[in-house]
Amino acid sequence: MHRTQPLRSIFSSLRLQPPCLPLGVALAMFPAGAGSVAAAEAAVALPSARNPSLRNELQLAIDRGLRWLLPHQDTNGWWSTPDQPAISALTLTAFQGDPLERHRSGAGAAVVRRGYQYLLGCAQPDGGIHRSNLVTYNTALSMVALAAARDPGYDSLLRKSRQFLIRLQRDFDEPGKADTVFDGGIGYGSRYEHSDMGNTLAALEALHHTRALARSDSPRPSLAAPPQKDLDWAAAVQFLQNCQNLPSHNRQRWASDDPAHKGGFVYYPGHSMAGSETNGGRVALRSYGSISYAGLLSYVYADLRRDDPRVVAVFDWLRRNYTLQENPGMGPQGLYYYFHTMTKALTAYGAEELTVEGGGTIRWRQEVALRLLDLQQKDGSWINESGRWMEKDPVLVTSYALLALELIARGL
Repeated sequence: MHRTQPLRSIFSSLRLQPPCLPLGVALAMFPAGAGSVAAAEAAVALPSARNPSLRNELQLAIDRGLRWLLPHQDTNGWWSTPDQPAISALTLTAFQGDPLERHRSGAGAAVVRRGYQYLLGCAQPDGGIHRSNLVTYNTALSMVALAAARDPGYDSLLRKSRQFLIRLQRDFDEPGKADTVFDGGIGYGSRYEHSDMGNTLAALEALHHTRALARSDSPRPSLAAPPQKDLDWAAAVQFLQNCQNLPSHNRQRWASDDPAHKGGFVYYPGHSMAGSETNGGRVALRSYGSISYAGLLSYVYADLRRDDPRVVAVFDWLRRNYTLQENPGMGPQGLYYYFHTMTKALTAYGAEELTVEGGGTIRWRQEVALRLLDLQQKDGSWINESGRWMEKDPVLVTSYALLALELIARGL
């Protein structure tokens, strides 16, 4: 796919900001360093700090959350469960994202070191990083954590893992042709035949943050290698639009022009976690919040233009359905994944403010930050009373919250 004038031509390294506004602040999940995967790419200065009082409050909350995570690591290096390295990977990424980088010394450094040893122990000969199931999620999130470590010693594994994810891209019938609405996407890898938005986003994010490993022109010796096979990005975009309630681009019967759903996303073609409704004898799938932010972020990773009708439509749905009281369409289910994905997507898109339903303008960073501060427990953790998607696990939810706050702190 020829991708000129992209929405985000950027993310020039894992923790770098874009060269200019109004595109806004780049997805700065991790601070840049000389050893980062994309260290050969040009660094761009951070914007001057704004709202220092709130930023200080955020750092206190981040400190408390990271301190809570320290003693909850098993002596073998994992958090919560040894069977799902993705959870430990999210936690490690949260430690790497600490704006003050205090994990580099003392007890934090030992905890992080054990965590990475555990992740390496989950690596498979084919490049997958998992124990048995959910291979896409586990591999992709582990890759992001490994990339965040900025350790050249991980480059070989990351290169293998990139190819593992790329091989998971679905092409069900005739190679090179979109035969089904699931072609171009990525699924669980070890269960179900269909592609879905959650796994596809996870894979696109991991491929994006390790893209320098696919180059052959880097001055860094560990990156200088023959170019690798890349994802079929055109097919991936085709799958993404097949999950969007946008009849102009999605010809499936369920795609709805109803303003309540138009522009938003469903989990996979023909299925929405938010259910369906009948309108004039026609079944329409309901769009919902977290997966619509996943759609916007996926379009960003695919370098679609900001004025692309698909990008315009999903952003319009998101601003019209903006709320921090629930995951729109899902209530409390997946609420912290919603906060986490919202923060990444709006940062990547470059939204400084949102004009919400009714015409008001809000500064979303401050609102999300204050909401997460209010939800933090006395011991420094976060928890969701709804157990959907494992969100009763305080390690998982605390990691989601910390990653969002760290990104907001840099955006402030």
